Amino acid sequence: MKNKNILLITPKSKIGELLEAYPELEEVLFSLSPSFKKLKNPALRKTIGKVATLQQVARVGNLSIDSLVNELRKRAGQETLELNELYQTESVTKPDWVKSENIKFEFDAIPVINAGENPMGIIFEYLDNLGNSEILLFKTPFFPAPILEKIKRKGFATFTLCLNENEFDNYIQKEH
Repeated sequence: MKNKNILLITPKSKIGELLEAYPELEEVLFSLSPSFKKLKNPALRKTIGKVATLQQVARVGNLSIDSLVNELRKRAGQETLELNELYQTESVTKPDWVKSENIKFEFDAIPVINAGENPMGIIFEYLDNLGNSEILLFKTPFFPAPILEKIKRKGFATFTLCLNENEFDNYIQKEH
């Protein structure tokens, strides 16, 4: 068990490290957004907890990073932070490349994720078969920040549309 004085809560703090250092913050997190209750799923918690930062999960929970981090810091006995716009979640407008006629593959990852499995391998199989201007549309039950970060590092553009709190459409295309 980590010493609580070692982990300072910041937008870059990973969920897994936060909950390991401050297990009492789990219920606080769940109370801030119903979306966070998905972290009760052990498989999701294991995979997402390792890579997802508070900055990423703030977007999932539709919260400002400022309010999320400072509420957790307050409950952990830490002073609040003045967070600059670098950490604010971006407002998103649909890019020009997102066109339904360019969708080559559609993959509903919701049943895979809800079964506690990781859809990453399947997603990358689709991505390996995308041509220029072609799109993979995959559905998830939450904003898949860790998956999208890996996809971006592989040279793909991403756009996510939140349909409701349990359904997100993720559009992926090779960057030109």
